[in-house]
This record gives sequence, structure tokens and C-alpha cells, in this order.
Amino acid sequence: MAMLQTKSRIVPRSEERRRFQRVRVNLLGRYMLADRREFPCQVIDMSPGGMAISAPVIGAPGERVIAYVDHLGRLEGVIARHIDNGFAMTIAASSRKRDKLAAQLTWLANRQILNLPEDRRHGRFTPRNPIARLILPNATNVTCRIIDMSASGAAIAIAPDLRPAVGAVVTVGKTTGRVVRHIEDGFAVEFTRLQHPDFLEENVTGE
Repeated sequence: MAMLQTKSRIVPRSEERRRFQRVRVNLLGRYMLADRREFPCQVIDMSPGGMAISAPVIGAPGERVIAYVDHLGRLEGVIARHIDNGFAMTIAASSRKRDKLAAQLTWLANRQILNLPEDRRHGRFTPRNPIARLILPNATNVTCRIIDMSASGAAIAIAPDLRPAVGAVVTVGKTTGRVVRHIEDGFAVEFTRLQHPDFLEENVTGE
């Protein structure tokens, strides 16, 4: 009897991976390591049983982590392994909680939130004057190029050594936003507030 109960509690990693299919996401949040230090992060893929996080500070395998993720709330687990620029962590949750997470992930996908931090429901275009001033988190003022933009965000080309971290707050022209992901030539920023289309170029590029 005890052996049957033990078998029901232990799930091999391969079986766990088959049970919970990971999906690509782009959700921002914050996480706290065991020493109570907090940092911004970006969840890059996720299932109800675990998630991969792009993070500026990587804890040790087995270390407890508490994450607060946009749209999903508080998630707790331990670091399973290191990945490029971050770590993968388990999600400690009851079957009911995991069912709820699965439903939330489906809802997000249906709402077209996944992989669309700039909210591409707003039309994207290349500004007439693509050159803009960018204020980095350390207050450095540099020139950048707007690849394209919308009322809710922009893709920005900049030298790799100047690219701010995911989660960093920057100012493009007169518009404040947060870095939501890195791209090949720079990064994508989501504006703090939705911009009026009549003043978008003026606020971002001064055009």
C-alpha cells in the first residue's frame, strides 16, 4: 500500500516534461532569491510545471525562488538548471493550481498577449525621422534608431554594448518605457502609457 502511494507522488522528470508542454511566452515580472534580493525578469517559456526566466542574477541550482509574473501572480519553486542569461525553475503548485495556470496560459494565448509585449494590435510603422534620443538607466543620453513603433511600444536599434537589460526603464525622446525583450539589432520597449497617434512621432522622435 505504501509503495503504491509513493509511486503516485514521484513523477520522473521525463514524464513531467511530457505532461506539461512548454509554450513560448514574453511576460515580465520580478523574482526574489533565497537571500531576499529582488530583480526584474522576463519569462521566456512556461508550462504549469515550470518556467525559463531571463534574469540578471542567477541563483544556485536547488535554491528557492519566488516570482511575481504579470498576469499570473505569485509563483514559487526552486532553480532546476542554468540557461543562457538566466535559469529554469520548477513551479510548486497543487493540481488545482496547475490546472488554473494551464487555463491562464491558454487565455493569454487567445488574447494574443504571448510574444507581443508591444501589443501589436496597435498598428506598427517606421517614423519619418527614425533617429531619436535615448536615456539609459544610468542617465547616459545616446542616439538610437527607431526600427518601427506603435502607440504602445517601439523596436530600437542600438550598439550591443549599450543595450539595456530586460526590465530596465528607459526614455525614448519624451516617452518613458520598459525594455521587454532583446532583438538582433537592439531591443523592444513597451511604453508606460499608450500614446495618442497624433502625437506619437513628436513624443518619440521629435518629428
